Amino acid sequence: MSEEKLLHVGKISGVFGIKGWVKIFSFTSHREDILKYSPWLLRKNDATQSAEVIIGQLQSKGVVAQLKDITDRNDAEALIGWDIFIDYAKLPPAKPDEYYWSDLIGLQVENTEGAILGVIDSLLETGANDVIIVQDKERQHAIPFIQPQVILQIDLVTRKIRVDWDADF
Repeated sequence: MSEEKLLHVGKISGVFGIKGWVKIFSFTSHREDILKYSPWLLRKNDATQSAEVIIGQLQSKGVVAQLKDITDRNDAEALIGWDIFIDYAKLPPAKPDEYYWSDLIGLQVENTEGAILGVIDSLLETGANDVIIVQDKERQHAIPFIQPQVILQIDLVTRKIRVDWDADF
């Protein structure tokens, strides 16, 4: 998997049982969806390794998985703290007017007057609506991701997003 096509989707957070299963902290919108994207590329510091998911399931409030060649608790413990990446091409295409957060990060944000407000640094899920965190030269600002009232246009080709938002934060 090339670096440009990797998407950070989770982290190995612990072990489950004695047969080598790992606990997963999933970043996917449905926690268990992380299990659909095998193989994983695991990364910790400068080390990387591939991991094939054999089986997995929801367990309490998390996800657990059995990985190929991880057969006991000691093997599983060695993976705690490793980040999980997948090949971006494995994701299904986004529906019209829906976007993967990873596609929005880095987009330049401008308002209806053409003032550049900054770039999208990250997004937050708040329950009521998602929020884009826009970074300018000095600080961060939160803008609700409400279409079409606030978010007027998203152009992934030009890497710009136009918002109905006051330039004077």
